[in-house]
Amino acid sequence: MNRYVELARELGVDPVSMMRVHGLDPAGLANPDRRFPAAAAARLLEETAALTRHDDFGLRLAEQRRMSTLGPLSLVLREEPDVRSALALLLRYEHSYNEALRMTMTERSELATIRLWLDFGEDLESRQSVELGVGALHGILREFLPADWTAVSVCFPHPAPERLETHERMFGAHLTFDHDFAGIVLLAADLETPITTSDPHLRAFAQQFLRSLGTPRDATFRERVREMIELLLPAGRCSAAVVASNLGVDRRTLHRRLASQGETFSTVLDSTRAEMAERLLLSGRCSMADISLMLGFSAPSGLSRWFRQRYECSPSEWLARRS
Repeated sequence: MNRYVELARELGVDPVSMMRVHGLDPAGLANPDRRFPAAAAARLLEETAALTRHDDFGLRLAEQRRMSTLGPLSLVLREEPDVRSALALLLRYEHSYNEALRMTMTERSELATIRLWLDFGEDLESRQSVELGVGALHGILREFLPADWTAVSVCFPHPAPERLETHERMFGAHLTFDHDFAGIVLLAADLETPITTSDPHLRAFAQQFLRSLGTPRDATFRERVREMIELLLPAGRCSAAVVASNLGVDRRTLHRRLASQGETFSTVLDSTRAEMAERLLLSGRCSMADISLMLGFSAPSGLSRWFRQRYECSPSEWLARRS
């Protein structure tokens, strides 16, 4: 909620009354350690964008953010030796600055992809929150990378706005809308960029700040398998053997480690496919043929059979119930 009051007033709405309508205490803004419920904040941003007629409201907030918004974590990030290490910490401690934010980073074909999504525990319009998250992440990267750095692509799952001035000012021309994820694609080589503020003698002291952030969110083996499944499904080669090979283990180890977490490869595959199916259907941007291919089916009939077995209805019936 950093800088919300100033920006809302600048654009002609009363931020105090807006916050109170959504059950948020304006006095809490004076406390930098105060956190607001993510779902309520998301609703606030969407309504403010609508009232001000600025569909770039979340992005404008991101433009005014500073590293200090991350609290103690910002001090630790500045002492990391390179961008890769800083991003790893940012992803592990995402819970310390946003309860709903989820991020993953994968590397493939000399590119690194940072995906971002929001888990509110309910269906919410989240365009403004997503753009705020992507903009804030981009700002952090700009802190550590050369002044002339640009991303390979900055991606958003929603349609492009009528006016792109704010997006182009922040990200340049490499924008992708109506994409299947929100996030940033950069060269993998950028991750090796040294952080110039890093001081090896201070790093040990900076690490002590991590204790104030609680336990980091380490990716479980199941989460790593899920991420790999999501990458491999559209290629049509998402077998246990291929996933295991990409994770650097054999098939037996894959099954054993999933079993220790109460899962099988089939259950993780099925739940991942379901999450992707729901996301793609709700986006309204893909045909059934496209969704079938992205979920690893050779034809829409295969998608329909799987969907009916899991949901006891057709994709169109499921979508109608959610409308």
